[in-house]
Amino acid sequence: MKPQASFTLLFFGIFLLIGCQKDPVVNSVPLAYAGSSRTIELPKDTIVLRGSGEDFDGQIAGYLWSKVSGPNTPVIHNNGSPLAFIDGFIPGVYLYQLMVVDNLGATGIDTVKFTLLVSEPVNLSLQPAQNPNEIHIFGNSFNNEGSSQPDEIGAAYWTSQGTEVGMRGAMKFDLTNIPSNASIISAKLSLYSHPDPVNGDQVGPNSGTNNSMLIQRITSPWVANTVRWVNQPTSTNSLQVVIPATAQSSLDLVNINVKDLVSSMIVSNNYGFLIRLQNEVVYNSRIFCSSR
Repeated sequence: MKPQASFTLLFFGIFLLIGCQKDPVVNSVPLAYAGSSRTIELPKDTIVLRGSGEDFDGQIAGYLWSKVSGPNTPVIHNNGSPLAFIDGFIPGVYLYQLMVVDNLGATGIDTVKFTLLVSEPVNLSLQPAQNPNEIHIFGNSFNNEGSSQPDEIGAAYWTSQGTEVGMRGAMKFDLTNIPSNASIISAKLSLYSHPDPVNGDQVGPNSGTNNSMLIQRITSPWVANTVRWVNQPTSTNSLQVVIPATAQSSLDLVNINVKDLVSSMIVSNNYGFLIRLQNEVVYNSRIFCSSR
């Protein structure tokens, strides 16, 4: 018997299941704008950080300013706002970063550079002749006088016909050319002993053993030709300069450091300097040339 041909068919059923799936939402990164880099000339009190943010598929939810680099660490005020400011800086190059955050938590950053330069110092020399804001104040509580554009100024306490009298000097210099935000690097005042004094012992400008003197800042306005002992302008002992007593009959005071006094005059009001003895007791004097 011939074998019968046989055919066996094996097959597999393949089932393909195709489903639908929604594409994930992609949140665009927000854009931060920290502003343009700047070169700034000092002195300056504050620097403004002016930034912004933009989000094309949402909204900006937050801001954060931070310092990336710089020679010191200034204080950032209102650093969670697009508009902030910094102070406490020194000369040098600073890099600041603004980070913005959108409503889905994505962040964007930008940076801005500040180059802070020290301006060249300006020297101002004041030696006015016939200074109209210079006064000799002489007298006591019941007998007093004042003289604008006097022959001499200074600090003394003496007697006149048996009555004790005091002598003080006031002077004001024109500081209007100094900007109100200027940093005073140094300020010097020079006073030169009068070679032929008409007050004190009338022999030498310096007399007595208790002739230490004060240079103070005047704190009230005054008009030279109306000042008398009883209505002389007020002064403050804050930041006053103490000049030690001297036994020398003549001693020029050259380049006295009055930086703190002048700095206060620039910040507040310039009413000038008052010169007086530290202890107003009789027979002590420090007498100087006036601008006449």
